[in-house]
Amino acid sequence: MATATFRFHGVLESFLARGHRGRAFDCACARAATLKNATEALGVPHTEVGRLLVNGGPATLPRSVRDGDAIEVFPFEPGAAATADAPLFLADAHLGGLARMLRMLGFDTLFDNAIQDLAILEIARRERRIVLTRDRELLKCREVMRGCFVHALKTEAQISEVAARYALGRQMQPFTLCLHCNLRLQEVGAGAAQEQVPGRILARYARFVRCPGCERIYWEGSHWEHMRKLLSATLDVEIDA
Repeated sequence: MATATFRFHGVLESFLARGHRGRAFDCACARAATLKNATEALGVPHTEVGRLLVNGGPATLPRSVRDGDAIEVFPFEPGAAATADAPLFLADAHLGGLARMLRMLGFDTLFDNAIQDLAILEIARRERRIVLTRDRELLKCREVMRGCFVHALKTEAQISEVAARYALGRQMQPFTLCLHCNLRLQEVGAGAAQEQVPGRILARYARFVRCPGCERIYWEGSHWEHMRKLLSATLDVEIDA
C-alpha cells in the first residue's frame, strides 16, 4: 500500500465523507492506484477534477499515487471547461428542465426521461457529448470522457452552474432550437404558418419559425419574451429577442 495525504477543495468536498471535509487527511491506496482511482474511491468522479497538485507541482489523473505524496484536488474554475466549439450535451432522466433551458440558449442537448445508463454511455462516447447528471457513479464510468455533476436542485440554478463552468455566454444562439425535438428551427412565412397559428397572431407578428421534426410553430410572443427575461436574469447577461 502507498499512503498519501489528500486535500480536496471547494465544491469537491461535498462528495467526501464528512470526516474528510475541510482538512487534509491520510489515505492508504493500492500501489498500482492512479490519482483517478484514488479520487474516485474517495467519492469524487474524475469528471469533476479541474486541477491536481502533487507535492506542490501539477499532475494529471493517470499519475500513480506514491507513498508520501501530498495531493491537492481542485474543482474547475469558471469557464475552465469551455470548449472551442459549441458543446454538445446529454442530460439524464432527472434533468429535463435543464435540458429545455440549454435548448433555449441554442445548445444541442439530448434528453429522454426513459434513457438508461448504458445508452447514455454509448451515445456520449459516440457523439462526444458532455454528460449532465446528478448520479456520481455514472460519471465514474471510464466511458465518460466529459461530464458534469449538477449540484443545484432548481432549474434556474442548474443552468447558471453549467453556463459558468462551460462559459456558455460566448457561444449561445438563443431560440434557434426546438424545445421539444432539439432540431434547428427554420424560418417560414406567415402563409406557411397560417394553418397552425390563430388569425390574431398572424395579424400581429411577421416572423415565424418551424421545427422540421414536430412541426411546431414558434413566434416572438409573450411566452418568448418571458423566456428571454428568465434566461437574462438567470445568467446575468442581456439576451436579445
